[in-house]
Amino acid sequence: MRVFYPSHLIPYTFLHVRKVSPMKLNIGSRGSKLALWQAHWVRDQLTLAGHKIEISIIKTTGDKLQAVAPGEPLPASMAQTVAESGSKGLFIKEIEEALLAREIDVAVHSLKDLPTVQPAGLMLAAVPQREDARDVFIARNGQSLENLPAGARVATSSLRRQTQLRALRNDLVYVAVRGNLDTRLRKLERGECEALVLAAAGVHRLGLSEHITSYFSFDQMCPAVGQGALGIEIRSDDMRAREAVAQLDHFSTHQAVIAERAVLRRLGGGCQVPIAAHAVVAAGTLQLQGLVANLDGTKLIHARTRGLASDAEALGATVAEDLLLQGAREILDTIE
Repeated sequence: MRVFYPSHLIPYTFLHVRKVSPMKLNIGSRGSKLALWQAHWVRDQLTLAGHKIEISIIKTTGDKLQAVAPGEPLPASMAQTVAESGSKGLFIKEIEEALLAREIDVAVHSLKDLPTVQPAGLMLAAVPQREDARDVFIARNGQSLENLPAGARVATSSLRRQTQLRALRNDLVYVAVRGNLDTRLRKLERGECEALVLAAAGVHRLGLSEHITSYFSFDQMCPAVGQGALGIEIRSDDMRAREAVAQLDHFSTHQAVIAERAVLRRLGGGCQVPIAAHAVVAAGTLQLQGLVANLDGTKLIHARTRGLASDAEALGATVAEDLLLQGAREILDTIE
């Protein structure tokens, strides 16, 4: 099957990176459509550089969790894994174990799923150019968020989205939803909800943009840390893999997500805590915004800064400290 990519994701770095010796690499990926799109994209770029690439599909605890309906008790073995790894590693734990066991050479993740601290022996080696980092609104009848009637059901399992949505419309009903993108769209079509809120990147990558009703601005809905970006993880001692994937790294995107991840690391939250951050790099300058919200959306704490992109880590820490000074810790302690 031939794969087509948005024009801004066509690899351009090959013109600027020295040629490396061809090698054989095994990529580990989840088996969802979106995860495989991402793994195939990385495979195709590395293949263009002359490498021989295979893909191994690995089922994670997060994938198994998708099959459990919201509110249902988890099987004992799954509950233990969740308790041990928390929400931050559900979609990557088994992939990282395969990487450490040398069963695979490269792991491709949605960066927002990757914890801000890697296990000993692993490293985030490359971050390709980011897709659209915004969230999108998809309504069954094409209505805007502003025009939905009171009591309409909007489906999203993300507390980050729910809290910001409540700040915009506290008269709507926000319901949890699990499953891949196709499953969520089918639930919408069946009338299980009136609207969905999703990441634009996944919708774009799977060629489903025609379903989008509208895009949220970054002021309306600050995205998850790393949203829209891929994280390419390798063993830190594997110089061959590091050399191969280096050509996929996009400097501006990498600096932006360093700043965002520094916010999350300092605040100590995972993907199921309402923490958001988004950075943009242009002409060597990094602009960063961060947000922490309480569950009912009545208190949204914002912080912003800008500075040299080379100071990305420090800028992220600055935004986190600003959020903490405004009371973020009290909110997060209550939620956790």
